[in-house]
Amino acid sequence: MDKFAAMQAFVRVVEAGNFTNAADSMTLPKPTVTRLIQSLESHLRTKLLNRTTRRVTVTPDGAAYYERALRLLGEVEELEAGMSQAKANPRGRLRVDISASLGRLVLVPALPEFHALYPDIQIDLGVTDRPVDLIGENVDCVLRGGVLTDQSLVARRIAELHFIAAASPGYLKRHGVPRHPRDLESGHTVVNYFSSHTGRIFPFDFTKNGERIEIQGRHIVSVNDSNAYVAAAIAGLGVLQAPSFMLEICIDRGELEPVLADWCVDPLPLHVVYPPNRHLSTKVRVFVDWVAELFARNDLMQRRCTLPRPEPAAQFAPICVRALSESTSS
Repeated sequence: MDKFAAMQAFVRVVEAGNFTNAADSMTLPKPTVTRLIQSLESHLRTKLLNRTTRRVTVTPDGAAYYERALRLLGEVEELEAGMSQAKANPRGRLRVDISASLGRLVLVPALPEFHALYPDIQIDLGVTDRPVDLIGENVDCVLRGGVLTDQSLVARRIAELHFIAAASPGYLKRHGVPRHPRDLESGHTVVNYFSSHTGRIFPFDFTKNGERIEIQGRHIVSVNDSNAYVAAAIAGLGVLQAPSFMLEICIDRGELEPVLADWCVDPLPLHVVYPPNRHLSTKVRVFVDWVAELFARNDLMQRRCTLPRPEPAAQFAPICVRALSESTSS
């Protein structure tokens, strides 16, 4: 039995969900893939897959073997990528995780450009606001905002996030425009963001002329996803504070209006982060270089806000981005 071929076949079957699609992706006859899996199960003396006429599911032993096999195959890809020929044409699977809003508005629209440059790199993109364990989940790199807490990880600062507070026109018509952060504690509601890691709701912070104010506003709804965070504000459920790149289009469309423009907070750094064992991976290196250049020239990322003044202030570092920074501390 070719153990390496059997391992590759098993991983493909798990990811494809059936033997037919796995065989097609490997350009092998379906019976060949079936024999490889059967030989692997016989060699390991355990059942890896449950088979029915319609679908294939993974057994508990199969799930454990899949995670280890995936990591081993990835290491083989990295070894090959270190060879001279692979350096000129990096290839293999690249597992990236990014927050929902950054993925939707910035990264995903630009991926055709990356594919044109590196057609042999396959990106598996996790789009989530939850904390990610890079090593435990076998993720190559993540893009996250906030202060890094795990010093064992390698990080490259690629941008700064600037922030604005906003609410929907309908909300402001019903409740009035807040003139001071304390107004959010009486007569107003906020859209809160809670940590998907701890469940803690993050307070609002404001700064002006050296004065810092922390607000625990009353909320109708709290969320743990950046897209839902913006959607809740558009629906008129309260005031939010979010990165300018997230709200730019909403403000242009008239779905949201900036408020408390004279209160601000320092901008939040945005990093691409990866485990130290990925440092020499060619596919990770070319992706990090490309994404840094992408964010440097992205208009949405470079505009601080849409407020009509010469020097727009960096607004509040949003609760959702603070929560995302937790993902690098696992």
